[in-house]
Amino acid sequence: MADQKHVVVFVRRRSWRCWLTSRFLGRMGYRFETIDATNDSRLRSWLAHHTGSEKMPYVFIDHRPVGGLSEIWALERSGALEYLVSGGV
Repeated sequence: MADQKHVVVFVRRRSWRCWLTSRFLGRMGYRFETIDATNDSRLRSWLAHHTGSEKMPYVFIDHRPVGGLSEIWALERSGALEYLVSGGV
């Protein structure tokens, strides 16, 4: 994708859902930054405070919390993921 919003995926090592999320976004052609929060309790606490969730992975698009794997799949099925990543919001 030539021009897209900044996408960040917070992950934990050895997480199947984190791996699937990264693989899915890569296969869709999106560029994204991966941040490993496995051993960073302060980062996980910050995520929980800002997202209301302690689950991983957690995806942010242009600094907006979007959700985890289930939310990304739902956005893709509805066509909204491309819209969000391409800057439609």
